[in-house]
Amino acid sequence: MATTYPLSRFHFRVEWGGARIGFTEVTGLNIERAVIEYRDGASPEFHKIKTAGLENFPNITLKRGTFAGDADFYNWWNNVAMNTIDRRDLTISLLNEEHNPVVVWKVKNAWPLKVMSGDLKSDASEVLIESIELVHEGLTIQNEA
Repeated sequence: MATTYPLSRFHFRVEWGGARIGFTEVTGLNIERAVIEYRDGASPEFHKIKTAGLENFPNITLKRGTFAGDADFYNWWNNVAMNTIDRRDLTISLLNEEHNPVVVWKVKNAWPLKVMSGDLKSDASEVLIESIELVHEGLTIQNEA
């Protein structure tokens, strides 16, 4: 009998329309749905009926180490102006041992809301982490297994 294990979360790839870089963390891969409540005034029931409403997609945050001379985050940020937004589709893939996608998140029309540099600290020995927060217009999840 074959034993199956849950997937590990540390082996993933992000294709984001910039240079091929590795990210250390991706957060915000959520989909939420609003609830619409309704009750007809002539209904004999003393409760509301509920149905599915609009989907909501929280912001996605990508984090990575800061590299000298690599300004992809800031270049994308600088391409966003009042009526000209550089929207990008992202593909985030959780990979198996053979580096093949097992779960794929497809993000639609993302653009940067916030770019954050890491905190500087004179007595620290960690890597400087920068992050970019993205807004988007849709997220689909595909389980390839």
